[in-house]
Amino acid sequence: MAERRGSGAFGLDGHKLPVGFLCLAWGVLVGIGILGRLWQPVYGVSPLIGIGLCAGALFANRFVAASVPVIALAASNLALPGGGSYGSWTMAAIIYAAFTWPVLMGSLVRRSHVWGALGGALAGSLVFYLTTNFAHWWLTADYPHTASGLVECYVAALPFYRWTPVGDLVWSLGLTSGLAFVPALARRFRGVEVA
Repeated sequence: MAERRGSGAFGLDGHKLPVGFLCLAWGVLVGIGILGRLWQPVYGVSPLIGIGLCAGALFANRFVAASVPVIALAASNLALPGGGSYGSWTMAAIIYAAFTWPVLMGSLVRRSHVWGALGGALAGSLVFYLTTNFAHWWLTADYPHTASGLVECYVAALPFYRWTPVGDLVWSLGLTSGLAFVPALARRFRGVEVA
């Protein structure tokens, strides 16, 4: 059977998946995001980039897809020390936006599974590193507001960034591999809804 045009490497089409299945998938992705963020074997190794990529590949509605990392981040912040205090609303908005950005790359995952997941994970890591450290440099007095101060800020953040790309790659590849099972699971779910 020929693959439907535009459905991608997995045969995913967010418009064709049962609503109940999409609700369940939304809850599973949010749950993975919360639990994975609370259990970080090494600082910066969390599933937030991976769940954003999966949500972008699964959900036709970008707002629904973006709600996955946003809700996971907000809910996990409640359980972490400091309650997710970012120092300012501006910094919080930049952090949330950086974790939402991978949703936009979900179509890459849908079209070319492994390469889309690899590229999306690495791009997500880099965007998070660049935007959040730029914001820290700009919004605080920790570094001089000069080019050398910005470089100093980025260099000081490298030890925190060390494991982030590795974690993002592992989580993203693991989670997006699960997308291969979505069409079969959705068919079974549709059968349960009809019965």
